[in-house]
Amino acid sequence: MIILSIILLIAGFVMLVKGADWFVDGAASLASRLGIPQLVIGLTIVAMGTSLPEAAVSITAALKGNAGISIGNVVGSNILNILIILGITAVMVSVAVQKSTLFYEIPFMLVITAVLLVMGVTGQMVTRVEGIILLLLFIVYLVYLYFLSKQAKDEEQEEKIEMPVWKCMLLIMIGGVLIVLGSDFAVKGASELARMFGVSERFIGLTIVALGTSLPELVTSVTAARKGNADIAIGNIVGSNIFNILFVLGTSALICDIPYAVSFRLDAVIGILAGVLLWIFSIRKRELRRGGGVAMLVAYAVYFVYLCQ
Repeated sequence: MIILSIILLIAGFVMLVKGADWFVDGAASLASRLGIPQLVIGLTIVAMGTSLPEAAVSITAALKGNAGISIGNVVGSNILNILIILGITAVMVSVAVQKSTLFYEIPFMLVITAVLLVMGVTGQMVTRVEGIILLLLFIVYLVYLYFLSKQAKDEEQEEKIEMPVWKCMLLIMIGGVLIVLGSDFAVKGASELARMFGVSERFIGLTIVALGTSLPELVTSVTAARKGNADIAIGNIVGSNIFNILFVLGTSALICDIPYAVSFRLDAVIGILAGVLLWIFSIRKRELRRGGGVAMLVAYAVYFVYLCQ
């Protein structure tokens, strides 16, 4: 049973990552053929596409009643995205931070994380009404991205992606199926492992599932750093974190009320502190340097030791 659960978990992660990759490629190509600017595609489809595994796992967990994995996956992924993924990227190369990210997107990410914490503290549950509030905030964020893209019209446009429409649709459909199946396998495998080893769903969600669903962000950021495009890494991570809270948890809460365990309060606080660390290490030179990256990795190591207690 243990081997089967591990195989399910690994297979789920592979399907999630590959499915998200194909879905993003297909959607971006289709949008390009429809004349949607590449900048808008990058800010929406690509950034949100890397969060599709979190969305699939959390929504599937909500449907199956595994709320510990649903909340833990989002909060854990957001912490891991900042401290581990940006930490590793910054150790490899200094990461430039856009002015809009520093003064608008990071503060907005901190605010909505605090909003999630308040929702959990007040009713120990994220209700359908609160899910609607999160989705309304997501619409506000999309409007912000729209105006941001209009202001950046003078920037150099990327080369238009040429791919037949049928191939775009095929990639979108296959990617979507892989994401759904992968999320189901990942949740089943993680839940079985938690039960067999007597480990809480909170721990599994905050660590194993969070790491697995954060693989697209890790691949995107490290690849960008290696290609000398590290300046897009922070925007991608911050955008994904915002998407995780507003759309993923908003949609999950719309399906059913999500219990918010007392233990998640500290995790949400850690999520806020991770964002504050990112802002502090980036504000002075408008870039995240190696020293900040090392400090963030150490911070996650301390947090992981706490989770193991």
